[in-house]
Amino acid sequence: MSDRPNIIFIITDQQRFDTIAELGFPYMETPNLDRLVREGTTLTNCHVTAASCAPSRASLFTGYYPHTTGVLKNADLWRHSWVELLNESGYRCVNIGKMHTYPYHTPLGFHERYVVENKDRYLEERYYFDEWDKALRARGLVKQQREQYRQRDDYQTALGAFDWELPEDLHSDMFVGEMAKWWINSYPQTEPLFLQIGFPGPHPPYDPTPEYAAKYMEKELPLLEVTQEELDNQPAAFKELRQHNNEVDHDSVVLDLDPTEEQRHRQRAYYLANVSMIDTKVGEILQALEDKGYLENSVVIFTSDHGDCLTDHGHSQKWTMYDIITRMPTIVWSPSQSSPDGGESRRFEAGRKFDGLCSQFDLGPMILELAGITPPENMEAKSLLPALEGKTWEEREYVFAEQAKDGILTGTDFMTMVRSRDWKLVHFLDEDDGQLFDLAHDPDEINNLWNSVEHLDKKRELLDVLRDWRMRSQLESKDLFAEWR
Repeated sequence: MSDRPNIIFIITDQQRFDTIAELGFPYMETPNLDRLVREGTTLTNCHVTAASCAPSRASLFTGYYPHTTGVLKNADLWRHSWVELLNESGYRCVNIGKMHTYPYHTPLGFHERYVVENKDRYLEERYYFDEWDKALRARGLVKQQREQYRQRDDYQTALGAFDWELPEDLHSDMFVGEMAKWWINSYPQTEPLFLQIGFPGPHPPYDPTPEYAAKYMEKELPLLEVTQEELDNQPAAFKELRQHNNEVDHDSVVLDLDPTEEQRHRQRAYYLANVSMIDTKVGEILQALEDKGYLENSVVIFTSDHGDCLTDHGHSQKWTMYDIITRMPTIVWSPSQSSPDGGESRRFEAGRKFDGLCSQFDLGPMILELAGITPPENMEAKSLLPALEGKTWEEREYVFAEQAKDGILTGTDFMTMVRSRDWKLVHFLDEDDGQLFDLAHDPDEINNLWNSVEHLDKKRELLDVLRDWRMRSQLESKDLFAEWR
């Protein structure tokens, strides 16, 4: 057995923090993720660096901010990552499921890629035939997607929530989970192993099987109140975003500008049911890894690429900078090992909830160090390994996130967020308005203080922080990714 651990990196798509029972959300049914929380270390204040899929993932898998990688929106060219360093060092590197590279089939450092992309591809590589498409075609079935959903009488009011009516094993998340188990059980055991498993859900369409959906439809689920005062005080770019998502359906979701409680509850129930479907497969994957002996020396990491407003704040999906978009469920778990004194020990403390402010891309250098690789000196991410090992580690004073104008966020050329423990500022390029939140007194980010005279000094302070961060990053990373782009 190699001294270097197997690293199993599980990433969902568009999963909010408030979706795991053991993290304080008892309406959830997530026994396998609950186990990881109880037996692992959870980073409870971990934030992504971008508000959409590809920029967030490219940042995570390189250790650099989106403006450094040049991946600022979906379908921007992304072909390299630190997986290449794992590959060169002797790891067997395998991807099963979603990565959202562009092009989709880019090797990215993996020896093997079994690509499964968005459930409802429409704008980028729409006719790319991934592993899931092939499986559906082999069974003579047509994937549930936007064209069919548009024929439904309830399409304009369903908020993207639809029953999965095909065989359960062909649901995207079930399919990826089964493919991961197939690889683990079929491929000759190799160590060290880096296995990235990318679930397409709970990204919309929100499409659980009826059995999973029924459980959540019966539950009382929390829904953040949306007031007209809050909507009136949002920046112009977000007002345009709301209107756009009402007029144009993305991922089979039409945003109702004034949804009923029943509409909101149903959407939330279907979304959460998707999470429970993923949880089932996570448990089965862990069992397969244990059966094949991989868990004797492994680290399992679970996270997502961004969240989903689910009509909170009056918005659909991502493209905003609320914590329900940027704050990720992030768990690092390792199995217990027998110690010489007859007891048990773990690589990381069990049941620990670590609240240090960090960026999700800080997982990258941590993974490299676990693999015995020294991260590149110019990497903008900083390793979380000392924090997880209980050693001296300074939390970030600020975290940052970015999003460029794309086919959905059309009301601004560039949006940037800076967040400390107690304050958040969102800046829109060449715009007079923005967002400023006192997180200590307004954790739900309802009261926008951008135009508050009493908070002018705080706004100027955070704008200065944002400016200095961007200038420093631009200087230190000048032309770093020119060859890659």
